[in-house]
Amino acid sequence: MDRLFKLLFIVCLATAIPAQALDAHGSKDQSTEVSKFLGDLKSDNSVYMVTHKIEFFAGLAKGQTPKATIVTCSDSRVQANMFDRAPEGDLFTIRNIGNQLATAEGSVEYGVHHLHTPILMFIGHSRCGAIAAVGGNYSKESAAIKKELDTIGIPKDLGNLEGVTANVHNQVSLAMIKFSEEVSDGHLTVIGAVMDFADDVHQGAGKFHVININGEKDPDKLANVSALIAKHKAKPVAPKVEKKADSHDKPAGAEAGHAKPDAHDDHAAPAEHAPAHH
Repeated sequence: MDRLFKLLFIVCLATAIPAQALDAHGSKDQSTEVSKFLGDLKSDNSVYMVTHKIEFFAGLAKGQTPKATIVTCSDSRVQANMFDRAPEGDLFTIRNIGNQLATAEGSVEYGVHHLHTPILMFIGHSRCGAIAAVGGNYSKESAAIKKELDTIGIPKDLGNLEGVTANVHNQVSLAMIKFSEEVSDGHLTVIGAVMDFADDVHQGAGKFHVININGEKDPDKLANVSALIAKHKAKPVAPKVEKKADSHDKPAGAEAGHAKPDAHDDHAAPAEHAPAHH
């Protein structure tokens, strides 16, 4: 009872947000923003501590044996709790611009070779700002940002959903080449997925679509994962990517969260690009 009372008390405090804290981002001075942010973190952490037993934390303290290494975009709208209700200990998570292998190779190797995760998954998402930028002119970005965008090898003429999907397929192909021995031996399965919080595929907002398993993209075959894994002896396939046009060719793409979808982004992409409906 005491535990429940503490939880309810903390929740009440967390929801009692002053009116001034509801102002739009950036409208307050830095000290106010930082204070509120840290206050929210402490409040949320208190709830987390109360709702998890000591045995839970003791288990985490023993070490990690994650089920999967996942590479997802840094976009704040994409978080592990969208597809895993308890990601602690489950997922060795790597985040970067455009959910890429090239810009996180060491971290991915650690997950596959040192943690021995049997799954490596690349997760793209709807309305991706990195994909929008690659489709436009990002020449005025900093050298560090340009370096990370340069390794997203997709054509410029794709809509956002198509680009996101093509990029995920590319990352799977690149990973299958890099980890060809592990895949061929059946010790590693490489998966590509798209988190569609914008319902661009029209299968429900927030739906998680698996679109590639070890290079297989056929939705019917993807539906039978056991059969697919059992018979698959992977032969790495080089990513089929058209040469990127120069970043000066188009006006700049919108930033993440504000990218204006192309006219045909309101519908599912063509079969070779569209996320499988699972």
